[in-house]
Amino acid sequence: MRKTYFILMLTGSLFLDACTTKKQHSKDNEEATRENLYLGQKPPGLIPEPFAPGMVTTEDWEVSGVFTPDMKEFYFIREGKETKEQELVVFQYQNNQWQESVVSPRVGTPFIAPDGKTMYLGRRYKERTEAGGWSALKKLDSSFEEIQIMRLTVSSKGTYVFDEIGMPDGDGVIRYSRLIDGKREEPKPFGAAINTGRMNAHPFIAPDESYLIWDGERDSGYGDSDIYISFKQQDGSWGKAINLGDKVNTEGWEAVACVTPDGKYLFFNRNMTPDNYENVDIFWVDARVIENLRSER
Repeated sequence: MRKTYFILMLTGSLFLDACTTKKQHSKDNEEATRENLYLGQKPPGLIPEPFAPGMVTTEDWEVSGVFTPDMKEFYFIREGKETKEQELVVFQYQNNQWQESVVSPRVGTPFIAPDGKTMYLGRRYKERTEAGGWSALKKLDSSFEEIQIMRLTVSSKGTYVFDEIGMPDGDGVIRYSRLIDGKREEPKPFGAAINTGRMNAHPFIAPDESYLIWDGERDSGYGDSDIYISFKQQDGSWGKAINLGDKVNTEGWEAVACVTPDGKYLFFNRNMTPDNYENVDIFWVDARVIENLRSER
């Protein structure tokens, strides 16, 4: 009887040790993952900073940075140093480190759907495969064929929000298309709160559709293209356009903004060479800059 009791106690002890070890390994992995979020970069405060200097941000041309919802892949567009051609690049977190690779030549401006299953590239898109990669390029339906989309983003409800290449007079139009009872409605332009001024472009719709961010030129701005936000009102309308302020916007070109899937940081582009666009960088800033504007809506 004592022998049986001893064996049971030993077995239980081994089981508890195994569980404790497994939990410790899981905790260690979680801590390692947290330390390596955002490519291992120290997060910024309320003053924008270049994102991942030397890795992503350089003295050359980088735009349109987006994370996948699991925060383990970061896509952006850059100009190749040797080819001088624009290419889609990804950093993937694998084997406890970030690994860089070129996905393809540039096709549109990348945006990852909130569910992580689709990468939108303007009028085209790719879908996640079972192996974890991406499908071949596919086209949106015929309703979008005539619209020269630069950037298309989508909410968790399936609403598309997208721009078009500026017309000859320089006025860009931002449109939306909702998913109603499983059917895609015809694209419609936003009202004057959004489509006022010139060069309205590169929209980002919040996953819950509570706000819309885009860039454009207005007489009240700081110079070149500025980044604006509009909050959805209780009656479903869109509030006035609010400039994100002089910490985000400068006399130069700021554009192509989006919020990370975890809602913590705002990413955007800034032109560092006002006379040309040879050095465009990706910046990031604490998303509290958005929350601080809600009282102005």
